[in-house]
Amino acid sequence: MTGTLNGKNIVVTGGTGALGSAVVGKLLSEGAVCHVPNSHAAAPPHFPFVDDKNVKLTHNVYLADADAVDAYYATVPELWASIHLAGGFAASPVEKTEAASFDEMMETNVQTAFLCCRASVRAMLATGAGGRIVNVSARPGLDPRRGSGMVAYATSKAAVAAMTVALAEEMKSKGILVNAIAPSTLDTPANRSGMPDADFSKWVSLEAAAEAIAYLVSPSNQAISGTLVPLYGRA
Repeated sequence: MTGTLNGKNIVVTGGTGALGSAVVGKLLSEGAVCHVPNSHAAAPPHFPFVDDKNVKLTHNVYLADADAVDAYYATVPELWASIHLAGGFAASPVEKTEAASFDEMMETNVQTAFLCCRASVRAMLATGAGGRIVNVSARPGLDPRRGSGMVAYATSKAAVAAMTVALAEEMKSKGILVNAIAPSTLDTPANRSGMPDADFSKWVSLEAAAEAIAYLVSPSNQAISGTLVPLYGRA
């Protein structure tokens, strides 16, 4: 796939995180220009692409705010693809889950994805050149029985899955392909720290997830839309 994204402008929300860094690195290797909205005032110290000329970092972008999202996407020229990795995780027994925690999962995982989908669709329709959108659901979003002990999170990721399929159907005549990946546990430093006794070899590598996302947003993908791609590793 080398060079298949040459010069194409791609938004990557959550692009400074562990998965985001892997995705940005993969897209850069394919020639893309990556636009990364960051909710903080500066990039985290571990983000390796701060000085890359093909990475356009914008700080203090709050992705749950409709006006902020619309204003951000208005700055991206000739948008080709939008990848929505921003999100959060929370787990607790349902009887101990506060309403505010449920609201936070819906805002962080669903509202941000919806607002970015909407803004990217508007930008793509304006160019008339089609485009690609990739969201992130999760295994419990596709198999809710695995959401035991994390009901709010599973519900939010199920909503992202439904949004993805519905939007793909709406966009199928517009040349905009919409998909989502649904990983199980990703092999990140944070997950290793939080689950030190787990068998890491069964987890999904960041490189594998980035490879799947890169294909879904590439021009080589001419037909896959409305698909929820299970990335379950060996679990």
